[in-house]
Amino acid sequence: MRYFDDLEVGDLARSAEVFEVDRDEVIAFARRWDPQPFHLDERAAEQSIFGGLTACAAHVFAIQSRLAISVEPRWALLAGLGNDGFELSSPVRPGDRLRLVRRITGKRASRSKPDRGIVEIEHDLVNERDEVVFRAKGRVMIARRP
Repeated sequence: MRYFDDLEVGDLARSAEVFEVDRDEVIAFARRWDPQPFHLDERAAEQSIFGGLTACAAHVFAIQSRLAISVEPRWALLAGLGNDGFELSSPVRPGDRLRLVRRITGKRASRSKPDRGIVEIEHDLVNERDEVVFRAKGRVMIARRP
């Protein structure tokens, strides 16, 4: 377990897991949450600007959240504090194998609660070709060493 005191700006870590994007899951997720033709129908997707079936943004964000849990060593996470948005730089397609890369971009001790600190992070999802397909920037609250 790593605490706020153990973390340094510039630290880099990767998810222990790789997530393979499944065609049926892309369609099922989109059917429920983002029923656009380029997420649901391969023929329609081929005619879209994407040129093929793609996972919707909410699905990609969910994959990022899942992979973030598998980064080792684990942090003494107290809470997520939000994101400053995210970028989708390339389509995520069925068959892609995604890994998360986490970078610490800033940190500060809490002014009001000395038992915790705020860590600024950047998460990249990279595919099997090492292309960044998704980037999110945010903040988390981490416990200080007891």
